[in-house]
Amino acid sequence: MKLETATSTDFSDEQKRYLEGFMSGLQASRSGRGLGGGSASKPAAEPSGPDAAHIKAQDRVVAAGRKLADQERVKREEHPFDAYPRLKAQARDNAAPSAADNFRWRYFGLFYVAPAQDSYMCRLRLPNGILKHWQLAGLADLAERLAGPYAHVTTRANLQLREVAPKHAAELIEGIQDLGLCSRGSGADNIRNVTGTPTAGIDPQELLDTRPYAREWHYHILNDRSLYGLPRKFNVAFDGAGTIAALEDTNDIAFSAVEVRDGFGVEAGVWFRLGVGGITGHRDFAKATGIIVRPDEATIVADAIVRVFIDRGDRTNRLKARLKYVLDAMGVDKFMAAVEEKLGRKLVRVPDEAIAARPPCDRMAHIGAHRQRQEGLNWIGVVLPVGKLTCEQMRALAKIAADLGDGEIRLTVWQNLLISGVRDQNVALAVAAIKTAGLSTEASSIRAGLVACTGNTGCKFAAANTKLHAARIADWCESRVAIDTPLNIHLTGCHHSCAQHYISDIGLIAAKVAVGDTDETVEGYHLFAGGGFGPDAEIGQEVYRDLRAEDAPLTVERLLKAYLAHRASPDETFLAFARRHDGEALRRLTEAEVST
Repeated sequence: MKLETATSTDFSDEQKRYLEGFMSGLQASRSGRGLGGGSASKPAAEPSGPDAAHIKAQDRVVAAGRKLADQERVKREEHPFDAYPRLKAQARDNAAPSAADNFRWRYFGLFYVAPAQDSYMCRLRLPNGILKHWQLAGLADLAERLAGPYAHVTTRANLQLREVAPKHAAELIEGIQDLGLCSRGSGADNIRNVTGTPTAGIDPQELLDTRPYAREWHYHILNDRSLYGLPRKFNVAFDGAGTIAALEDTNDIAFSAVEVRDGFGVEAGVWFRLGVGGITGHRDFAKATGIIVRPDEATIVADAIVRVFIDRGDRTNRLKARLKYVLDAMGVDKFMAAVEEKLGRKLVRVPDEAIAARPPCDRMAHIGAHRQRQEGLNWIGVVLPVGKLTCEQMRALAKIAADLGDGEIRLTVWQNLLISGVRDQNVALAVAAIKTAGLSTEASSIRAGLVACTGNTGCKFAAANTKLHAARIADWCESRVAIDTPLNIHLTGCHHSCAQHYISDIGLIAAKVAVGDTDETVEGYHLFAGGGFGPDAEIGQEVYRDLRAEDAPLTVERLLKAYLAHRASPDETFLAFARRHDGEALRRLTEAEVST
């Protein structure tokens, strides 16, 4: 029996209204998901809702005949926040995620890190790197029950929990929320953990307490879905001009507290100086804009910068999708003009001479006891073995902070932490308790500045076991070289440069090194020297290429001995020494140490 196709005249008025509504609903759904469906004569409905700006940016790419990056297509097909029920279902089945879902779950702070580990890593959000003692103890309980029994302090003053089985993934992130913390948006194409001066509010020399500004930006991000799904990840940092560097100039947005002098047409006092486009893994620091921002307007200005990035960022090439490349294409002035258009007003500009010099950083202030601005109180910097804490140590530090400090734990970008608010009479007791927990408040210059990323034991991108090799370098060199000036040695596993090797006195980036003329490779590094940050900001120069990991400790020892033998004066830093020589000269001096 043949079914005749009905025409519009065969339907009742009620049925026609249903069809009209049905088609309108389909069109709205397609437009809302960015799937188009319009034509030249009848364009698709305008995207609306919190994801509209991202959909429009994607549509412009497609309309220009270009191909969206895979991650953009994943976001376009289904927003990660709409897929949480599937994450829960995967947990019930203890199922590993698909490639697309592995990207989506990063919006919840979950990274499936196979083949390095057949499990998730969970990254938190800790604005300004500060958490309460009971939160640290609670995280220890969660890690012991649902993850590997340890945590890593990261170079964004943050915490990561690792070895999380799929069956525990949803329970873990909900347990983190039970503690008044979260992991939302800490991965993928989102604004990452907000860093600030670790001694904010307690530092004798700071110009500004960064905590309220980091907190405001943190909650602004969390509660505005339109700020998720950027072209790529995005970092923001606040420096209050404290004793410990916050490395704000390595961020996409750098807010640096400065004192503006009188006589330059603006109100004198403390402002934020604005830098944009820092990404040292791509060999670039934040670019100066000449703009100063009132601290209470930092969130408004940062929001406008991010929204211009949403509109202009590359959604086709992940390697060129960071803010730096928008700035390279547009120029800083044109980009900031677009930001001002978003704001609807001009920003304040002053010449360099209007800004007083920043108080100096102390590169050892994150280790040991230091006096706070509050009479009779101190912060104590605790040395962590390349950023790792066991659950027992987390609970011990939480108890010390509660019993002998002000109850806060302050993480730093140097992969260690501070216990603040310790009374003078309790410093020795706190130091002894920290030692009892298997940690220390003292470190040589070599170990105090030692930084290492996760490495290939927990990251599929890393080409070497960076934490192991960092420890070996420190163990070898500490007993053989007496370094009496500040020193940073950073080991990073891949081109993402999570350990920021380019800005270190000695920086090593992992590589697979060929063995002779065979196809066999071993773990190794390219070694750089002379990198710096803050007023010494500069990308290090390559000294050695394809250095086997087993040879790295001896090579670093010889480089440090060459420095001690040839420095211009006893107080010349390694940084100054390295910059007086090119890579070839440093290599000659290092190799000359073989015969001495």
